Amino acid sequence: MTDIRVLADDAQYRAHNTLFRRAMHWGPPTDEKWEIGRLTYEPGRVIAAFDGDTMVGTTQTFANSMVVPGGAVVPHSAVSRVGVRADYTRRGVLSGLMREQLSTVPDPVATLRASEGRIYGRFGYGLAGRVRFLRIDARKAVIPGSPVGSVRMVDPDTSDELVPQLHQAFGLDRPGQISRWPGWWAIHQDRKGEAENLVTVVHSGPDGDDGYVSYKVSEDDDFKHHMQVEDFAWANTDAWRDLWIYLTRLDLVDTITVDAALDDPVNWLFEDPRVVFTKDVFDQIWLRLVDVPRMLAARTYGAAAPVVIEVHDKLLPANEGRYRVSSDGVERVDAPADITIPVDLLGAVYLGDTRFSDLAAARRIEGSRFDEADALFASPVAPLCSTFF
Repeated sequence: MTDIRVLADDAQYRAHNTLFRRAMHWGPPTDEKWEIGRLTYEPGRVIAAFDGDTMVGTTQTFANSMVVPGGAVVPHSAVSRVGVRADYTRRGVLSGLMREQLSTVPDPVATLRASEGRIYGRFGYGLAGRVRFLRIDARKAVIPGSPVGSVRMVDPDTSDELVPQLHQAFGLDRPGQISRWPGWWAIHQDRKGEAENLVTVVHSGPDGDDGYVSYKVSEDDDFKHHMQVEDFAWANTDAWRDLWIYLTRLDLVDTITVDAALDDPVNWLFEDPRVVFTKDVFDQIWLRLVDVPRMLAARTYGAAAPVVIEVHDKLLPANEGRYRVSSDGVERVDAPADITIPVDLLGAVYLGDTRFSDLAAARRIEGSRFDEADALFASPVAPLCSTFF
C-alpha cells in the first residue's frame, strides 16, 4: 500500500521533479535548470505517492483561470507532472494520486494534456478540445494587400515585461484558453540554450499594442530554414493579418509551422489556400468538471428547448444528479432525464468541441432530444488552449 502526501519543501519538490522526468524517460534537472524549475512549485498543490519513505508517484496543479463558452472566466487547475516510477506501475499508484487530487483541488474545473489518451477517462476527464498542426510553404505564401498597422521587434527584456501584459489583455479569446501563472512565465522566459534565438514582434493599431507573435528559426542539413511559431495572440483581425504578413514576408524562411484552432481561417489569407497544409489534428484539452453545478452555471447556452441531463460521477458523487439546461441557465431538478451521461463525456461536450448527437451515434450516451442539447451547448468558436503546461 502507498500513501499520498502533500509536499512542502525544495528538497521534496526536486525529488518530485526528478521522478516525473524519469517517468517521461528524461534525465534529472541540472542545478541550473532546477533554479528555474523550482519556481513552478506552489505550496499545497504538489502531491506524491510514497511506499514507506520512497517516493513512487507524482502529480501537481497550477492555479490559474479558464475561459468558458460565453466569455466568463473561472478558477482552473492545470494538472501536470503526472508520473509513476517504472517499477510501481499498474499497482494503483496513479489511481490513488488522481483520487486524492480530485478530492482536494480547490477549483471547479481542471484540465490536462494527456500523454496517453486511454488513461484519464476513468478519472472523469473528457477530450474537450483539439488543435490543428499546420505547415505553411512560406516561399509560395502570398497575402494580397498591405498592412494596416505597424510591427516592431522587441528585445528580450522588453518582451519579458510586455508580453505577459498583452496576453492577459487579449490572449483569453476563446473557450479553453487559460491565464498564465508566474511559474509558467519563469520557464518560458528562460533564455538559456534553445531560447536564445526566440524573436518577439509586437503589432500596434489605432488603439495601441494589439497583437504579438514569438518565433524561432532553425536551419536543416539542406540549408533550408524552418520557422516555429511559439506564441501568437491578437485582439482583432487587423493585428492577426498584419502579423501573418510579417511572418510570410521574412527572408530566409522556407516553411512555417504553427498550432491553430480548428476554425482558424488562416488558409483564406493566401492567394493559394493550399500553401497551408494540416499536418495533424490532435487532442489537446482534457477537461474534468470538478464541480458540475458550478461549471454548468458558469457558461451560456444557445437557443433551444430545455433539456434535462442526468450526470453520473463515480469519483465525486456530489456531482450526481439531474440538471435542466435552458437558454436561461441551469437548475438541479427531480424531473425525468432526457439524456444520461457520465462526467467525462459531459466534459467532452462542455466547451462545444463535441456534440451530444455524435456521442449518441457512437452509443456512448443514452436518451433523446440530442439535437436540442447540441444547440444548447454549441459554441460560436472552437475551443483552444495555446498555453502548454
